[in-house]
Amino acid sequence: MADSPRILVIEDETAIADTLVYALRTEGFAPEWRATGREGLEAFSKQGFALVILDVGLPDMSGFDLCRELRTRTAVPVLFLTARNSEIDRVVGLELGGDDYVAKPFSPREVTARVRAILRRTNAVSQRECHLIGDTFSVDEERKTVRFRGVALELTRYEYRLLAVLLARPGRVYSRDELMTQAWEDPGASMDRTVDAHIKTLRAKLRAAAVTAGCADAAEPIQTHRGEGYSVRITP
Repeated sequence: MADSPRILVIEDETAIADTLVYALRTEGFAPEWRATGREGLEAFSKQGFALVILDVGLPDMSGFDLCRELRTRTAVPVLFLTARNSEIDRVVGLELGGDDYVAKPFSPREVTARVRAILRRTNAVSQRECHLIGDTFSVDEERKTVRFRGVALELTRYEYRLLAVLLARPGRVYSRDELMTQAWEDPGASMDRTVDAHIKTLRAKLRAAAVTAGCADAAEPIQTHRGEGYSVRITP
C-alpha cells in the first residue's frame, strides 16, 4: 500500500533478510532490502523511510559507523540487529542514537513488534506540541532537540542551550555575557571565545541542515552584531 510505513532493512545475510522482509510485509509495512552499508546509504539518500533495521556486522562497514553517518543526516529511528549480545554492544548502539537492539537469533514477530513500538513512540513525539518558531525552527523542550527547516540538528548540550536562548526571543541581540549566563552552568569558568566557538559550530550545522532540506541559498539565521553580540533572524 502506498501509505504503508517504509522500512529499510540493511542486512547481508540473505536468509535473515528474506525472513524479515516477509514478516514486515505481512504486518502491513513496505520493506526494502539492501545487503551492504553503502547500498543502504544510497537507498536512504534517494527516498524516505520511517525506520531502518540495521545489522551491526555488515561486510563493508560497521553498523555502528553507518548509524553515525545516518545521524548526521536524519533522526530516523534505528533498530540494531547483531549476533553479539554483550552489554557494551547494546550501550554503544543506544548511545550512537539507536532506538532498540535485537540479538540474533530472534523471532521475526518480535522484530515487527519492536518496529511497531518504536514507530508508536516516534509518532507520539512528532505529534506532541512543540515550540514552533516561524517556518524554520521547531524546538522540543522535553527531548532537548531542535529541527531547522524540518531537519533534526545533532547538537551538544551547550549548543542546544545556546540556540534555545537565541530562539526564545528572535531578533533580540544577546551579548556574550548574557549568553554565557543563560546557557552555561558555570559561566564564570568560560570565556567570551567559548561562545564564539559554539556559534561557529552551530552555524556549520545549520548550513548542513539547509543543504539537506534543499535550501542551500537560504540566509544565515544567526546574526553577528559587531561589538554587541548575536541574534537569530527568522526568515521564510
